[in-house]
Amino acid sequence: MEFLSNKPLLITDTILRDAHQSQAATRMTLEDMLPACEVLDSIGYYSLECWGGATFDSCMRFLDEDPWVRLRTLRAHLPHTKLQMLFRGQNILGYKHYADDVVDMFCAKSIENGIDIIRIFDALNDIRNLEQAIRSTKKYGGQVEATLSYTISPIHNEDYFVKVAQELEQMGADSLCIKDMANLLLPMDAYSLVKRLKETVKMPIHLHTHNTTGTGDMVNLMAAYAGVDIVDCALSPLANGTSQPATESLVATLKGTVRDTGLDLNKMSEAAVHFRKVAERLKSTGALDPKVLNVDTNTLLYQVPGGMLSNLISQLKQANAENKYYDVLAEIPRVREDFGFPPLVTPSSQIVGTQAVFNVLLGERYKSFTKESRAMLKGEYGKLPGKVNEEVRAKAGIKPEDVITCRPADLLEPELAKYSAEFAGIAQSTEDVLSLALFPQVAPNFIKKRNLKTPRIPRVIAPAESRVQERHVAPLSRG
Repeated sequence: MEFLSNKPLLITDTILRDAHQSQAATRMTLEDMLPACEVLDSIGYYSLECWGGATFDSCMRFLDEDPWVRLRTLRAHLPHTKLQMLFRGQNILGYKHYADDVVDMFCAKSIENGIDIIRIFDALNDIRNLEQAIRSTKKYGGQVEATLSYTISPIHNEDYFVKVAQELEQMGADSLCIKDMANLLLPMDAYSLVKRLKETVKMPIHLHTHNTTGTGDMVNLMAAYAGVDIVDCALSPLANGTSQPATESLVATLKGTVRDTGLDLNKMSEAAVHFRKVAERLKSTGALDPKVLNVDTNTLLYQVPGGMLSNLISQLKQANAENKYYDVLAEIPRVREDFGFPPLVTPSSQIVGTQAVFNVLLGERYKSFTKESRAMLKGEYGKLPGKVNEEVRAKAGIKPEDVITCRPADLLEPELAKYSAEFAGIAQSTEDVLSLALFPQVAPNFIKKRNLKTPRIPRVIAPAESRVQERHVAPLSRG
């Protein structure tokens, strides 16, 4: 088989974000990261994913860290590498839709504080929920990586994803991510999808997969054959299982081919020495459960992404119901079908997963609904891809005429001024207002404690535009 591209394959390393989110419930601290930053910055990655996703919440909830300070600190310690974040479209980093002015300001402040590339996705692939984030990212000089949330269902096929990709390109995306959060994209399907996308759209294709089902390395290799431009990997100490395939393995595999990454395995080995110690610490605290390191081909049936698996284990531990693990996994696809086949990625994965936990632990399906389940069934998160089970919707107390059919954010009045007034007593910056708006249950206590320790937090030194222009001259350069 011949490679369909002769360009070096570019690598995004997820060691600072998705690797530990998927394996250790996002418990890596800034202190864990900083000793390795100099060597990470010298490797020549396309980018480092280091922010967004669940990191924001975990920083405040579990680690006593300000997520904005984490970002500014990483930016200062990684001056030569583009920094990337994961952004949940109209949900930003939270679990509900926010008004357009909040989305706009969050994009502005993310870029101002150090982010170069914003990977923007919607859990339902409702592209209306990406519109504002795409506009705002471009407005403030960031690079838009629009995303296909990959899944398998009676309605999700290659034609579906190609059509969505074309729409995202027309919306102004700089690159396209295939987000295979549950490692459901099999190697030959990866080859076919990437090849077709490369023939259909002009923007670079970036593949994100995991190794939950044990196929991740093969998926990346077949995508490389098909001409994918960039892939996500994780340094070996926190790779594989529910995380990404190991960076070193792919770099070694492609060495000497036309797709040679050109990255230095010796430098990766040096960084891995440090992160091996971090992984050992996370194991000793119980944050890294051995279950997430196993290959589980049942994931092809359950379609549960890595981060969801580790959170599910944590939920069941708290309920003293670990013995119900496989019962809950079996219930997840049933709930997903009832809910119209949403892809399982945050927040839909948590919504479907928690509803499945309720259905199993209460001994009766849909005896009780979470607030988020009702919101999803009502259309508050956007259009569900498939047909919803109307009996389940009725059980949740939702009438057909109550279902939202417009872009959900069109129903929201501007919120930023309201949040600024509400939190004027404790917020010291716009960044604080955004933290409080997104996580009103967690951020107030964190910020009050932080204010007592540090009355004035360090401010950002330079506006986004001047710094970002430097870093975006060549979108596919390694920074």
